[in-house]
Amino acid sequence: MTAKAHDRIVVESQKVGQPAREGKILEIIEASYGTRYRVAWDDGHESTFRPSGGTARIVPAAKVATRRK
Repeated sequence: MTAKAHDRIVVESQKVGQPAREGKILEIIEASYGTRYRVAWDDGHESTFRPSGGTARIVPAAKVATRRK
């Protein structure tokens, strides 16, 4: 999964009926053990997130801007 700052990240819920968690990627943190993202979540919280395979998808910032017009 490749992402850039200002892209959106969408994390699907692991419980049926729960909404997906969404936020704006503020920073990409590269480390020897994997990539983490500093995310400003839509609920107002900020955290560092390290997704495992298939748990999240990235929406490029260009697509987000196009959808809002």
